[in-house]
Amino acid sequence: MYALAEVNGKIEREVRVNERIRAREVRLIDENGAQLGVMPTQEALRVARGKNLDLIEVAPNAQPPVCRIMDYGKHKYEQAKRERETRKRGKASEVRLLRMKPQISKHDLDVKVRKLRELLADGSKVRISIRFRGREMSKPELATELFSRIGQELADIAQVEGSPRREGRTMDMMVAPKPGARPPREKKEKPEKAEAEREAPKPEPEVQAQAPEPAQKVTADVEKQVEQQPVVERPLKSQDAEDSGETG
Repeated sequence: MYALAEVNGKIEREVRVNERIRAREVRLIDENGAQLGVMPTQEALRVARGKNLDLIEVAPNAQPPVCRIMDYGKHKYEQAKRERETRKRGKASEVRLLRMKPQISKHDLDVKVRKLRELLADGSKVRISIRFRGREMSKPELATELFSRIGQELADIAQVEGSPRREGRTMDMMVAPKPGARPPREKKEKPEKAEAEREAPKPEPEVQAQAPEPAQKVTADVEKQVEQQPVVERPLKSQDAEDSGETG
């Protein structure tokens, strides 16, 4: 059974654990870091087993080897966590590359500067590379002016390492994060203000009063409805017959 352990400040693999320890005697350190002295390996293993922990060889080259009592699972987790943090720091300090043209528009330059700020905020160094094409080869001052402008834009968070160097068709300049400098963060709207604006009642749309329809139009509509009604014929009553002069 093997584990990961830190030996003399370095990460060593294939560390012996428990019954894998071959030395006859070891110098034992308990789980709290206290020195328990030199004892036979089997006795040190019994001490570790009595505490429901593991015996891990942390210094195999010492005379005698140094072993420590600890939880193997917890130790493995903490070691993996330290390795991840080490890789993260190494990745943040790597050199990034950013290419651009000597005759770049103002909008594109602003985009490049924002990207540079992001990379520098992560702790990375950036190598800015400008490539010349065609007749641009005879105008190196374009790149020099561009580098000067970029240096001024990033003066608050970056520092230029050395002077620009030209190699063939390219000219490079290295910029690094300025110690202790932090890029200004974009101002974000406070949550309380945004929530208040969302909950505020929206003004109701104004209802425009409708103008009354002209009287001529209303009269025409009524006459049209009267004309469309059917004519119903009804029989004459007795009074109607008398008025007409008819007799029974």
